[in-house]
Amino acid sequence: MKKLVPLILFLISTTLIQAQKKKDLLNKITELEQTILALNDSVSVAKRQINVSNANAELANREAAELRDANATLLQNLTNFSKISKQNTETVNSALSSLNEKEQQLRLISDSFAKNDSTAIAILSQSKQILGANAKIGAANGSISVSNSLLSLFENDQSEVLSEEGKATIARIAQLITKNPEREITIEALNITGDFDVSYTQAAAVANELWKANGIPAERLKIATKDGNFKEGITIKLSPDLKAFYSLAKEKM
Repeated sequence: MKKLVPLILFLISTTLIQAQKKKDLLNKITELEQTILALNDSVSVAKRQINVSNANAELANREAAELRDANATLLQNLTNFSKISKQNTETVNSALSSLNEKEQQLRLISDSFAKNDSTAIAILSQSKQILGANAKIGAANGSISVSNSLLSLFENDQSEVLSEEGKATIARIAQLITKNPEREITIEALNITGDFDVSYTQAAAVANELWKANGIPAERLKIATKDGNFKEGITIKLSPDLKAFYSLAKEKM
């Protein structure tokens, strides 16, 4: 019996130690399980946060893409607007330039007309001074005309020979022509009989007197005959150089 007591005590002691170890182990297992649960909860929370972060990142990327597209569209619109604005500016500048050019052309024409009118007034004044108050002087469309009867120029109305009085009259008209070298000169014979050959010869006689006796260049002199409608005589016209005017206008247009 005495031999069994130590054995029993040993077994009891061993059993108690094992029971304590088992309890400690169970406690450790419980502790570990709680730790695992806590870790699982943390993982779940982390996963939810990751999902939220991913969703937010995807939303941000989508918004960024939409913003890039909007910026690209805005930039394209600004570029198009800039091009249109530039084109409109160029169009306006071109229109203003063309308008300015047309204005200058119109001013040139207006100035030419004004100059011609002032020149016609000056020639009219010269005509009265050189030819006298009794001279038949007319003005129409910028031209100055000096009318002479056939009897004041020729020996008779059918003659082709200038009288001395006629030569003196033509000499005074030559002075007027010389003072206005830019004017075209037309010697116009008016006829009421229909015999234009005689009228043309008389106009030629006047032109010849202006040229040979008074030094008026022949290239400036033009001869014309027309029906006088119950009037006859010789009219010498000092007219604007329309050919030069049209050439200048054409050059500037």
